[in-house]
Amino acid sequence: MTNMFQGELTSDDKLWAMLTYLLAPLVPIIVLLMPDKKDRPYAKANTIQALILGIITVVTSSFCVGILFFIYQIYLAIQAYNGKVIVIPVLTNLCKGQGWA
Repeated sequence: MTNMFQGELTSDDKLWAMLTYLLAPLVPIIVLLMPDKKDRPYAKANTIQALILGIITVVTSSFCVGILFFIYQIYLAIQAYNGKVIVIPVLTNLCKGQGWA
């Protein structure tokens, strides 16, 4: 998938996107409280997805599935830092359908 954010994507945007996936659900909440960050298109596209995925990871952490979600979050963090558009099956469509991202 091509990167639709290329013209306006900064290294700061990529860093915050990476942190939202690595340290979810705490960092996404912090980003949502920072007006200068939450209004950036790349951060907005990643923050809500990372928040929901982080909540899923915390809820499933008492099961073996939780570690798989955490490994997936690490993979997504690397992809976000490389400036790629993150598409999480089901979750991305849910966020876009609700108007959150």
